[in-house]
Amino acid sequence: MPPDPYKLLAERLDALPNGFPPTADGAELRLLAKLFTPEEALLACQLRLTPETPTQIAARVGGDPQQVRKQLKEMARHGLIGLDRAEGGLGYKLLPFVVGIYEMQVDRIDTELARLYEDYFKQSYDRALAVQPQFQRVIPVNETVKAGIEIHPYESATEIVHNAKAWGVVDCICRKQKALIGEPCSHPLDVCMVLSSTAGAFDSNTTVRALTQQGALATLRRAAEAGLVHSVSNNQRGTWYICNCCTCSCGILRGIAELGLANAVARSAFVNQVNEELCTACGDCVDACQFGAMTVTTAAQVNEYKCVGCGVCVIACPQEALELVRRSTDQIQLPPETSDDWLEARAAARGISMRPIQ
Repeated sequence: MPPDPYKLLAERLDALPNGFPPTADGAELRLLAKLFTPEEALLACQLRLTPETPTQIAARVGGDPQQVRKQLKEMARHGLIGLDRAEGGLGYKLLPFVVGIYEMQVDRIDTELARLYEDYFKQSYDRALAVQPQFQRVIPVNETVKAGIEIHPYESATEIVHNAKAWGVVDCICRKQKALIGEPCSHPLDVCMVLSSTAGAFDSNTTVRALTQQGALATLRRAAEAGLVHSVSNNQRGTWYICNCCTCSCGILRGIAELGLANAVARSAFVNQVNEELCTACGDCVDACQFGAMTVTTAAQVNEYKCVGCGVCVIACPQEALELVRRSTDQIQLPPETSDDWLEARAAARGISMRPIQ
């Protein structure tokens, strides 16, 4: 009996540092079967994390180069594999399931896929989110940090926007997914931001709506005013997206709200501080905080363990009695410098080798 292509692909994806944990009833296999044909699954199994041209892939795995090229192109168009520069031309590479394949389905997700994902989330995400370094880290907006405190460029959402050369926005797949299963939230949909170091990168993209730099900053502000938390990939250099997340829909932050994982997301280097002379104990910060970090007695109180340093409560405070300050050095978790460093650290934490998958 030939091997199940979806089981092979699931095992391959779980061998990546990101992980793709198996479930007792095969929820991960049903999810992959919705996305990939058997032939696509078998080809994806043989791809590497580093991009290769279709000619190189065909020579390595066998098959007619033109047919392999056509299949790879179609798979990339559906967001099932990655597309990048390779030595010798345009290359194709394996994507992790998260962050990767799933997020690329924002235009394809339907009710069936949404329900399959939800089933898989509830059975497996606690294991994926418990591994460190975490997938994502929280970053604040500059204006929520106390004046005079040093902010590194990788710690600031606005600095990350300023340092990019192209900006775009897509609908949030997490909120689309929750709405499709009948559990919508009230937060805005069109606030997930993508960035590029190449000017005009999104001008002809049919999924991404291109923005100017000012439009990107306005989107960031709109998300913050809606009470959303800014989070990015957990590395210092090469940030290409800013998620604007909520605990009611976000696959990462739901790890805190629903799965009880306090460290599902890496905290920012900042923590909320209350000016008790200005605080009127109105409770707006309690309503704004998605992590249960704020309480009120005679004045607002901060639970520093629960505070992720997002600054959402700072924006919500009508008395300007809140601001973010830098945590003590022993409480700051320095992100890996690059995405490759993140992969190496994550592989080490899971006890797997990077060599066979590169």
